[in-house]
Amino acid sequence: MPDRPAVILITGIQAAGKSTVAQRLAERLPRSVHVRGDAFRRMIVSGRAEMGPDPSAEAIRQLRLRHRLTADTCDSYADAGFTVVAQDVVLGEYLPETLERIRHRPLYLIVLAPTASAVTAREAGRDKIAYGELTVEMLDRELRTGTPRLGLWLDTSDRTPDETATEILDRLEPDAAIR
Repeated sequence: MPDRPAVILITGIQAAGKSTVAQRLAERLPRSVHVRGDAFRRMIVSGRAEMGPDPSAEAIRQLRLRHRLTADTCDSYADAGFTVVAQDVVLGEYLPETLERIRHRPLYLIVLAPTASAVTAREAGRDKIAYGELTVEMLDRELRTGTPRLGLWLDTSDRTPDETATEILDRLEPDAAIR
């Protein structure tokens, strides 16, 4: 880890392990914060527009708002001396946009990319249901074909969250660094 506050953004599709890995990673760091980007979506009580296969303009506006709030929160905590581990579904064209919004450096990007079959198995074992109109296969395709190859991509299909957190810490520099 760098000797000063950093921002680590963890992305991947739903049920890829982002929340668990981010929490395990944050627990290993001194003076750290875990920012859950989806919390900003859930804060909208009335008028929330969900993303789907053919999202409305309002759904896209709210997604960009969520990513902007995540970036601003990361910067605020890092400016206050915390290392931030942020996690959210940030795919496709939204990934470079979000990375540009985070002004704090050092900035690291981790992309959790387990296989679609591993995600399907994880989803079946969860209490919450993440997939509706957007299927595992649709999001996996967007991740693999529509998302720029930035940062450190990890196939975590056969790794535990603790193994993943260890590998992230071992490979932050230079593999995950965003300049």
